[in-house]
Amino acid sequence: MSTHTCPWWVGWLLVTPLRRIKEDPAKILPPYVREGMLVLEPGPAMGFFTLELARLVGPNGRVVAVDLQENMLATLRRRAERAGVAERIETRRCPQGDLGVADLNGQIDFALLFHMVHEVSDQRGFFRSIQAALKPGGAALFVEPRGHVKIDAFAESVDRATKCGFEIAEPQQSRQLRVLLRRAT
Repeated sequence: MSTHTCPWWVGWLLVTPLRRIKEDPAKILPPYVREGMLVLEPGPAMGFFTLELARLVGPNGRVVAVDLQENMLATLRRRAERAGVAERIETRRCPQGDLGVADLNGQIDFALLFHMVHEVSDQRGFFRSIQAALKPGGAALFVEPRGHVKIDAFAESVDRATKCGFEIAEPQQSRQLRVLLRRAT
């Protein structure tokens, strides 16, 4: 497990339009996110997925974006304002080791854990926090970057999640480092 946090300036590389060729939020998210949902996105960086999440939850939904770095969140807020979805996004800066979302326990419909769990030093604590935040039956899409994260390390992270009580709702397919986790009902 890493304690390395992606530097804020790398966030500009993460929001490049070229990224949509391989990881298009408009194709990845619709099966999981609907109008009116409350969505949690830890580690959103500058909001590559956050803006699409906000569009999908609509005016009656909300996205809670939690990051360690204020520079990431400030840029995310500016991008959300330009995209016209700022009122649907709540940003929270959290300290290392605490998501700071205990006030949302049992309220979250969906959590997006995209390319960030490998940076979490206490994955058990992290998965426990995500599970506590989710409603019974709520889901978390867990995806890691292939090549940057080895398949064995991903499997260990999935194992940690299941030991924290998550069920695997959509198993890993072929070589993708992607699984849908569900909080038991």
